[in-house]
Amino acid sequence: MRIRIVDAFTDRPFAGNPAGVLLLDAFPDDDRLQKVAMEVNHAETAFAHRLPEGGEADWALRWFTPVAEVAMCGHATLATAHVLATTGAHRGPVRFATRSGVLIATPREDGSITLDFPTAPLTEVGVPDGVAEALGAEPRTAFDTGPNVGDLLVELADEKAVRGLTPDHKALAAYSSRGVIATARAEDPSRGYDFVSRCFFPNVGIDEDPVTGSAHTALAPYWSARLGSAELTGLQASPRSGRVRTELRDDRTLLSGRAVTVIEGDLLA
Repeated sequence: MRIRIVDAFTDRPFAGNPAGVLLLDAFPDDDRLQKVAMEVNHAETAFAHRLPEGGEADWALRWFTPVAEVAMCGHATLATAHVLATTGAHRGPVRFATRSGVLIATPREDGSITLDFPTAPLTEVGVPDGVAEALGAEPRTAFDTGPNVGDLLVELADEKAVRGLTPDHKALAAYSSRGVIATARAEDPSRGYDFVSRCFFPNVGIDEDPVTGSAHTALAPYWSARLGSAELTGLQASPRSGRVRTELRDDRTLLSGRAVTVIEGDLLA
């Protein structure tokens, strides 16, 4: 099997979020997929195979962290679309059949790719007891992000608070099925982004995810309501960092970014 490592939501190597991408003839058994993802040891590894023509989707797509399969992953979808476009395996928009329904990725003339994802339903909840201590900062508000995303979204006082987090990852595992998204308004929007975030996903084996497309399906409606704009740019302030352009369209969120292939080789086992 040919395997590629792609840095997503960045235009330069060794930034953004790395994902493994494998294009297959068919999916092997789940145990083998999980073992490959464990070996790759990135936040997600994407597995895709072509579907028969004439259906509602062009390729089947699944995503695995080193310890579990996930229902939605933005950066590994972007990485897969990038591989399809750059290798010529698929031309133009591609429809992926996934656990979150059919997701469409559209290459743009400027080299970016736009993902069409379902908007996460946000439900305000009380700030859970203990989450401030686990994060190391006091949330202003807290929201459940629904089953596809599976996180607790919390707004902090400012960008500095988000950047300065040193959370207790084990303690954060108690507050949602995947993890916690911490966010704040950008201190200076003239720097090219409207809000910042960091994402901690201990329940799927990822202490901090570098750049999370799926989280932005919750961040986009949250900040669009507060900032009065359907089109925004989010900066995920992890050590690798990356930017996600978002556009809210009712029950769909468009996520745009670039990707770079950094490693290509053969899986021998």
